[in-house]
Amino acid sequence: MLGRLLGGIATSLLFSVFEAWLIRSHTDAGLKNFIGKSLSWATYGNSVIAILAGLVANEATKALPMIAIKEEALYMGGYLNPSDFALFALVLCGLLVMSLWEENYGDSSSTKPDEGIRSQDILLCGAISSLFEGSLYIFVFMWTPALRDDGEELPFGLIFSTFMVCCMAGSSMFSILIEHIKGERLAVGIFAFSAAAMGFIALSSNQTLKFIAMNCFELTVGMYWPVMGTLKGAIVPESKRAAIYNLYRIPINFIVLFSLLTSLTPAQSFTLNFIMLSVGAVLQTILMMRREKHGLMESDSATSDLEAAERLLIQE
Repeated sequence: MLGRLLGGIATSLLFSVFEAWLIRSHTDAGLKNFIGKSLSWATYGNSVIAILAGLVANEATKALPMIAIKEEALYMGGYLNPSDFALFALVLCGLLVMSLWEENYGDSSSTKPDEGIRSQDILLCGAISSLFEGSLYIFVFMWTPALRDDGEELPFGLIFSTFMVCCMAGSSMFSILIEHIKGERLAVGIFAFSAAAMGFIALSSNQTLKFIAMNCFELTVGMYWPVMGTLKGAIVPESKRAAIYNLYRIPINFIVLFSLLTSLTPAQSFTLNFIMLSVGAVLQTILMMRREKHGLMESDSATSDLEAAERLLIQE
C-alpha cells in the first residue's frame, strides 16, 4: 500500500511538474514557439529509452529466478528484477534534476482579458486529455489479455518495444505535420484515428490484425503527447499550471477505477475506449472551433519557429 501511495504521488509529479517546468523555461527564454518541438523530441527520447527498457526487462526476468528471502514477505529476482533496475534509473534522474535544473516559480500576473473564454477552454482541454489518457491506461491493462486469448506465452518485452517504436514514429510524424497543420486541427485527426484503431481492436478476432491496430494506436500516442502539451501550454494559465495539470488527472483515476472494478473483458474495455476517444474527437472539434472563432489558434509552427529563431539571434 505504501508503494502504491508513493507511486501515485510520483505519477502526479511526473505528469505535472516536468511539463510545467519545461513550458515556463521556454517562455522565460523567449522560445515559447518551440514548446511543441521540444515535447516532440522528449516523446521521441522517451520512446527510445522505453524500447531499451523493454528489451532489458525482458532479459532481466530470465537472469535470476524469483526466490523468497522471507517467505510471504520479501522476494527477489524473476519479474521483480525490472523494478529493481528502475530504482537506479530514478535515483540518477533525481540527481540530474538537482544538478542541472534551475528553479522557476511560474507567473502570478493579473487576470487576462480572455480569462472567461480560457476558463471554458481549460475545462474542454481537461476533459479531452482525461478521455485520451484514461483510454491509454485501459489499453495498458488490457493489451496483454487481448493478445493472450489462447493462453500462449508471448515475448512481452519485445512487443512493448514494438509499441514504443510506433510511439517514436508518431512523435516524428508530429514534428512533420505541425509544420503544415495547426495543433488544434491535428488533435482532431489524432483522436479520430485512435478511436478507429480501438474500434478495430474491439471487433477483430484475428490476433495479428489486433496487434497491427494496437501499433496504430501507439502511433497516435506518440503524436498525442506533444500536441496536447502544446495546447495545454497555450490554454492553461502559467500561475495555476501545475495545480490544474494535477486536477486533470482526477477523472483519469476514476476512469481507471471503473475499468478495474467492473471486471470488463478486453473486448468491452476496447469498446469503452472507442466511445471515450470518439467523444474526445467531438470535444476537440468544439475546442478547435471555439479557439478559431476567438482568434486564439496557434500560428503555423514553421513561421513561428522562424520568428523565434530570428529573435534569439538578434538577442545574441
